[in-house]
Amino acid sequence: MEVQANAKLNLTLDVLGKRPDGYHDMRMVMQSITLSDTLTVKENGGRGLRVGTNLHFLPNNEKNLAAQAALRFWEARGIGVKGLDITIEKRIPVCAGMAGGSSDAAAVLRALDQMEGEPFSILELARIGERVGSDVPYCVLGGTALAEGRGEVLTPLPPLPHCWVVVCKPPFPISTPELFAQLDRVRVTRRPDTQGVMDALAAEDLEGVARRMYNVFEDVLPDRQRSRVADIKNTLIHCGALGATMSGTGPSAFGLFTQLEKAKSACELLREQYRETFLAETV
Repeated sequence: MEVQANAKLNLTLDVLGKRPDGYHDMRMVMQSITLSDTLTVKENGGRGLRVGTNLHFLPNNEKNLAAQAALRFWEARGIGVKGLDITIEKRIPVCAGMAGGSSDAAAVLRALDQMEGEPFSILELARIGERVGSDVPYCVLGGTALAEGRGEVLTPLPPLPHCWVVVCKPPFPISTPELFAQLDRVRVTRRPDTQGVMDALAAEDLEGVARRMYNVFEDVLPDRQRSRVADIKNTLIHCGALGATMSGTGPSAFGLFTQLEKAKSACELLREQYRETFLAETV
């Protein structure tokens, strides 16, 4: 079976505080876009669980989230490991704040469920996904949703009105644990208007959503990285984006456009400096 794994973006991202279990309580509005990986899931006649990708540096064993998803699926069914080949054609940038690995895992869960006669509901698949990663439950459901808790408590929201999205990943790494640690050390003074975004979604007000997008991690990026992300956002706005923000723990930033030609122009301009720049649509 061939299945698509859509990237996710954070229209808002707020960190409410650290929990006793070491995780953080989050409040985020998430959105799927057409930028996607393609997975092929195929039984291999009992030759074990094997993963292959077009990127040589990604794990091809049980450390890959796609393989973990298959293992958790079989555990939930109460059966042993089957022979399965998972082939992943990666297009979503790695370590970019767009849940590429989590989306791959969710795609495996959906594919196996279909291949085995749909023993689980979509909500049951999402609960299985919790055991793989915090973003996997959302990636199982997709669309527009409010994510709370560690990200696994999901509330579907009215869909974001269709628009074009330009996503740009600058070429530097982001340490997610360090960003969380930095947030724990400072007093957060700027937060996204999450309720305002949800109200705008209910009113089908794309401009209202775009004006309120924000990500608290932007304020705790190292100075040089924060400046690069700000430059990308400014370019997107200058090219006609209704709004722009960073996704996840970054470093990818994106802008929302109502006009395809303006989105294409922004994509071409940013791609001159950043190879990993993409034009997509909302899903």
